[in-house]
Amino acid sequence: MRPEVEKVLDSIRPALQADGGDVELIGIDGGVVKVRLLGACGGCPMATMTLKGGIEAALKERIPAVERVESV
Repeated sequence: MRPEVEKVLDSIRPALQADGGDVELIGIDGGVVKVRLLGACGGCPMATMTLKGGIEAALKERIPAVERVESV
């Protein structure tokens, strides 16, 4: 599943980078994808919305085995 997750993150990455941030895949534990928000995204007050509404939604839409996304 890791290559599929990386592919989805790569499709999201330009939007994050446009705002001075990025996302790094830390690991996958069952259906839980663990990521780290970097740069401006790491300390942004909207980080939770980015994580759940953007990253998690995109991953769950494209990869049914993804249950949730956690920030580490």
